[in-house]
Amino acid sequence: MNNTPQSDWHSQSPETVLTHFAVELGQGLSSEDAQKRLNAAGPNLLTPRRSKGPLLLLLAQFHQPLIYILLFSAATTAFLEEWTDSSVIFGVVIINALIGFIQEANALKAINALARTLNISSNVLRDGQRRSIAAADLVAGDLVFLQSGDKVPADLRLLQSRELKIDESALTGESVPAEKQAQTLPAAILLADRSNMAYSSTLVSYGSALALVVSTGDNTEIGRINRLIGSAEPLETPLTRKMSEFSQLLLWVIIGCAAVTFSVGVWRGETMLNMFMASVALAVGAIPEGLPAALTITLAIGVSRMAKRNAIIRKLPAVETLGSTTVICSDKTGTLTQNQMTVQFVHAGGEVFEVSGSGYTPDGNFSSDKQPIDPTLKPALLECLKAGLLCNDARLVADADNWSIEGDPTEAALLVAAHKAGLHQASVSEDHPRLDAIPFESEYQFMATLNRNLTADARHIYLKGSLESLLERCDNAFSADMQLQALDKNRLNRQAEAFAAQGLRVLAFARADHGDDAVDHREVHGGLTFLGLQAMIDPPRPEAARAIAACYKAGIAVKMITGDHPVTALAIAKQLNMQHTERVISGTELQNFSDADYRQHVKHCDVFARIAPEQKLQLVQALQANGQVVAMTGDGVNDAPALRQANIGVAMGLGGTEVAKEAAAMVLTDDHFATIEAAVEEGRGVFDNLVKFIAWTLPTNLGEGLLITAAVFANVALPITPLQILWINMTTAVLLGLMLAFEPKEPGLMLRKPRSPKQAVLTKRLVFRICLVGFLLLAGAFGLFEWELSHNETLTKARTVAVNVFVFGELFYLFNCRSLDYSMFRVGVFSNPWLIFGVVSMTLLQLLFTYWQPMQALFGSSAIGGDEWLLILGVSIVIYAAIGLEKLIFRRFGRRR
Repeated sequence: MNNTPQSDWHSQSPETVLTHFAVELGQGLSSEDAQKRLNAAGPNLLTPRRSKGPLLLLLAQFHQPLIYILLFSAATTAFLEEWTDSSVIFGVVIINALIGFIQEANALKAINALARTLNISSNVLRDGQRRSIAAADLVAGDLVFLQSGDKVPADLRLLQSRELKIDESALTGESVPAEKQAQTLPAAILLADRSNMAYSSTLVSYGSALALVVSTGDNTEIGRINRLIGSAEPLETPLTRKMSEFSQLLLWVIIGCAAVTFSVGVWRGETMLNMFMASVALAVGAIPEGLPAALTITLAIGVSRMAKRNAIIRKLPAVETLGSTTVICSDKTGTLTQNQMTVQFVHAGGEVFEVSGSGYTPDGNFSSDKQPIDPTLKPALLECLKAGLLCNDARLVADADNWSIEGDPTEAALLVAAHKAGLHQASVSEDHPRLDAIPFESEYQFMATLNRNLTADARHIYLKGSLESLLERCDNAFSADMQLQALDKNRLNRQAEAFAAQGLRVLAFARADHGDDAVDHREVHGGLTFLGLQAMIDPPRPEAARAIAACYKAGIAVKMITGDHPVTALAIAKQLNMQHTERVISGTELQNFSDADYRQHVKHCDVFARIAPEQKLQLVQALQANGQVVAMTGDGVNDAPALRQANIGVAMGLGGTEVAKEAAAMVLTDDHFATIEAAVEEGRGVFDNLVKFIAWTLPTNLGEGLLITAAVFANVALPITPLQILWINMTTAVLLGLMLAFEPKEPGLMLRKPRSPKQAVLTKRLVFRICLVGFLLLAGAFGLFEWELSHNETLTKARTVAVNVFVFGELFYLFNCRSLDYSMFRVGVFSNPWLIFGVVSMTLLQLLFTYWQPMQALFGSSAIGGDEWLLILGVSIVIYAAIGLEKLIFRRFGRRR
């Protein structure tokens, strides 16, 4: 009954293992016993992987090319006994490292917290009842049901197995799923050959099984491997890689410019010490110290915002790629529709019956030709409803307030319809115990159960599935009074199409007599008796229609890809006001297209029906071949290849399998299509804010570098010292620039066309703007510096004026950067309270810099008068007006960014 590691479970018989863990096969553990074991062994969770410790994470912040320059400058100034300069440079480096350390730790913590919200659930047998519990609550001795699409929640010894295949590549490296069975194996056998074991974190790709938990948490095989892993996931995206490359380039440009500046000054007769300090000033001015922290913070805020809108980002590149999405391929059921199926019609014994009521509350009546009927007087109707109840793995649960389900919504609808006719699941299942089952697989398009009728002492196989799959297996049908009659396939097909034309999903039912206690595919290949059809509706979500309309306005195409009947798919598409609904392409048609035709049809059609899961991958590839950036939804095992292939794989958090979630970049916690549209909007907003910060910070570095270079070439004193440059860069980056990360999304964000992934972060127009602001800062600071000196003011006062030109020039330019195309009045002056807080704080801090004696002593500043402030504000207003005019000109001529 313990949870200690043991490697020989595969060599023990099922009976021996059951005895060891003190559990009965038909009962499972009691809730009380399970709780005791959970308290003793702890939750079924892996100890989090050891990431970099706090010290290593902090030291890693110094491992950046641009920081090397600052460290070298600080060390050299210390060697020259310029203690103030050295201390401040070191201080700035440490502050920058602390900001990076805090933000990276918080970002990794946030991602780990989001990952924990994607809890795995398991179906177990406890107290003699099948129930769904969190995998973390599993204990050794639990009986677990496995089926296609599940993630194995612990190390398991298989007790019963049916056509089970498990993908163990994460554990063994084998790319082909391993076939499993329950027979006892020799003790001396390798892990990869233990076919009667299922190991934690592997993925069930086919079949079903009943298994016993033998190890949980760190005592599992994957737990043993987990203890050997000591590194965390890197927090890196394509954008941060581009920024890293930019930093490498900037490093050499700065070194080159500093070397030229130093050489020119020495050649002109300046001392090496003065020229070294000038070179340090140039290097410090050209380094955008706040850029790494801003990128991390903006991405982290974006991930958090998406999580609040029910989109959990598993892979950070998705945040950026979302802004470029041009096509969303969505499943229908549960994503575009409500996923609360309701049976509205039953066709049985040659008659059509209408069923009233909706949702999972089993209240409703039956009628025929608009006349109420008593379903208990219709034996063919009852048998069809009974087939839907017995060939079913869902449960209908009565809560204090309402009815809920456990299992598939389609199966739940069958239970509700049966309940409305007086066929209650508990009593019918008790009188017809299940002996065996064939689970649903997309390859066969049906599910079958073998039930024993205790009252009639007979065994029946019940099947439910697609009409096409069952018709080819049926030889006859039941009449209204349960007499065998000829099967009219044409009439049934017409009836199914009539249902589908109303947007109804149609399931067919069949029955066969059987004489054994087991069933397999050979015994349901033919000779069945057709029972009838049940037609149900899953109405579109109102928010889905609005979200699709928003996607169209944003230049994003929406394509429905479903396994449903083509007519059903078309009816739902029209209710959602989708475009290009002139025709529906089926999976069969797709198989007959040439590659060229395939790409053209995929381009011009938006509704695809009867699509096999493996065909989703081909659709994604065809769309990508057409140059589209594809977001693809999926929830099944076979959706995983398409989710991996898509630019953004989107898995369903509620109804999706663990395989789909593992393959996806994003998980929807509510399974709604509107959440995808919301995530695209957030992705665009995140990228917008990143570009805004970059466009805001680079002109300052350019202007400072140009100012130092101009002073050296003009053979005049430096207008700004290295310490003053560091003051400008660090305080403005934290109090001004980082506030852009909190900027709300601009009006009309979803009216833009998708951004091309090939487009550079900085367009030619933004590069022009950066240069324009950089030269305006250069002209304003250098001009007022020389103006002060020409009026016999001190060098200290002239430098204070130049520093304030940069700070307030940046401050006024910040308001321009709230929107790259419009004025701040378009986005709302007070819509970002953090920015207002930053502006006020920066202003107060700059007044302290100018007038407070300790700051004057530290940074070499001095008090300035009202005339100087008017000149500084004049330059700042010119910068604001110039960019406002530039925006107006570009808007007038129809060009943006």
